[in-house]
Amino acid sequence: MPTPSPEQQQRARIFGVLFALTFVTSIAALLLYDPVLNDANYILGNGADTRVQLGALCEIFLAITNIGTAVVLWPIAKRQSETLALGYVASRVVESIVIVVGLISLLSVVTLREDLAGAGADAGSLTVAGKSLVAVHDWTFLLGPGFCVGLNGLLLGYLFYRSGLVPRWMAMFGLIGGPLIFASAIAVLFGAYEQDGAHFIFSIPEIVFEVSITIYTIWKGFRPSPILDDSRYGSAAVAHQP
Repeated sequence: MPTPSPEQQQRARIFGVLFALTFVTSIAALLLYDPVLNDANYILGNGADTRVQLGALCEIFLAITNIGTAVVLWPIAKRQSETLALGYVASRVVESIVIVVGLISLLSVVTLREDLAGAGADAGSLTVAGKSLVAVHDWTFLLGPGFCVGLNGLLLGYLFYRSGLVPRWMAMFGLIGGPLIFASAIAVLFGAYEQDGAHFIFSIPEIVFEVSITIYTIWKGFRPSPILDDSRYGSAAVAHQP
């Protein structure tokens, strides 16, 4: 069984660090956004604009690191299945686009508050506009951490399970957690329950998957795997199809 080369282990650890940064930036953004997300009259008050802007900056880095996890893994993952590896890259890109749409909506609340709140604009109209923009962010939160993350977990879980780059019990959490969180997002979409309720419970297997592969790849890198054989695949390897 081919063991990882130093370059491949470095790639594995970069992957893990980028994944860790997705956790840090997403949690930081959610905490920084608290005033605008949970104050219906934020747009009429003094506002915590710098805090919201910092949250947006965190989400910009979140979008970058999201795509980075897929791009860094691509040269190795495509050896297992070029189709699924490309699907993972595409899903990460879509997720990042959704994230950017959400942060733009909250920055728009800040702009409206700064430009119109003190200029005699109708308070009722401003409040409705502010709530509408926050609602846009809430829906992007469902589409990104819901649907896209569910697809990410399934694709990455399958790639890791088949390749053996990480322990297969870790990959199983992705294979289970991905479809579970995707199905739960559908339930939220149709009003079965709220995102901060049962949806979080259904997200736990996916969280375990992402945390475990993050720690493992940073700590140990990749496990020995047939797809790490550079002499067989080379830089222009033909992918194994699932």
